[in-house]
Amino acid sequence: MKIKLTRRQQAFLDKLFDLYREFGQPVHYSVVAERLGVNRFSAYDMLKALEEKGVAASAYAPKGDQRGPGRSMVLFYPTYRAARFLTQLHQDMFGNDEWPQLKESVLRRLRQALESNSRKTVRDLLGQLPSVKTPLAYCTEMIGVLLLNLVQCQERNFTLGTLQPLTVGGGPIGLGTLAGLSLGSLVSGQTDDPSLTERLAHHIHEFQEQLNELSEESLNRLNAFLQDALKAVEGARRTSRQGEPPGD
Repeated sequence: MKIKLTRRQQAFLDKLFDLYREFGQPVHYSVVAERLGVNRFSAYDMLKALEEKGVAASAYAPKGDQRGPGRSMVLFYPTYRAARFLTQLHQDMFGNDEWPQLKESVLRRLRQALESNSRKTVRDLLGQLPSVKTPLAYCTEMIGVLLLNLVQCQERNFTLGTLQPLTVGGGPIGLGTLAGLSLGSLVSGQTDDPSLTERLAHHIHEFQEQLNELSEESLNRLNAFLQDALKAVEGARRTSRQGEPPGD
């Protein structure tokens, strides 16, 4: 199940991790309160809320064994699930400079691939995916691969109406629709590479898994990027049709 935390909860979890690394052991809630500049009762309530979400755990220690007041001290520490959550959160967020660069790079390669109209391009892009390091980058690259594959499988029968379902729905809905359309087109079409369907199916499964782990902000970025990519496809198709000889 995907973990959802408020910004305030994330701040407390980050601080709990910092203190756990600093002391090398569970810490008293009053220490968390002191570092964050809040009262200890608020810190206790917030840490208990994190415990309910499975990202923090508590333990008790006799007075004198750990820092903090009270006859019986409640100590908190981050769980393994919290470590995975924070790692994912930090990985799938790009800085103001990195995201535009990634976006433009994928769009540029998509336009070039559409112009070349080569099946080899899809295979090459799939081959590069294992080197992509972060979930957001992986999903962005996959959007380009899936769109390119969809267009090339349809070839001359492709119409922009095929892409209409991708403009409906937010979150993973439109992105999941893209994955289904792309794989379905490959399965129903002809390919000179029998392994391509298997490879694409593998990456589509990974794509859907990664979508479920992304933050809401990252999903919003991907949906906006999908619309930009659809415009790139539309522009490429119009240019291609202008260069075609008139029909009988």
